[in-house]
Amino acid sequence: MNESSPGLTLMEPASPEALIPRIGLWPWFAGAAALVLVVLAVIWIVRRRRRTAINPDAQRIAAYQEAVTGLDGMQAVDAREAAVRCSLVLRRYLSVAARDPSLYETHEEFVSRKEALQILRPEARAAATENFARLATLKYGPSPRETDPSRVIGDSRTLLETLHGGFAA
Repeated sequence: MNESSPGLTLMEPASPEALIPRIGLWPWFAGAAALVLVVLAVIWIVRRRRRTAINPDAQRIAAYQEAVTGLDGMQAVDAREAAVRCSLVLRRYLSVAARDPSLYETHEEFVSRKEALQILRPEARAAATENFARLATLKYGPSPRETDPSRVIGDSRTLLETLHGGFAA
């Protein structure tokens, strides 16, 4: 055999550090900056919400004006339709002005709830109970042919005035 072939030489293996990519510190700085921005945004939002505290009197007045507009512009074909629409307007008013869940309740649930409208004076509460019972009779009873729709709307407007003036101080 001819030993003229080059010899095998052992080479030093490559360092494992050379295989790790060099990223640097900029991703850490970017992540920290993003975290600081998120924290500052949360603080700003919380402070802004505290500043715009809800004024119950302003809400009550806005709900009253919306209800007046709804009742004044109402045109109904018959007493049943007038009763349905008036009941909705009045219950929407109560849900905002008195923070009462009456908008989402049936008439029976509303009447059976003892704590309903506790924010109102007793005479306003009694007027509400009586007028809502009359509206329920018109809505769910036999077809009321002799009742004038404009009278239903007028009675509802009177109830709205009673409710708006009936809040306990």
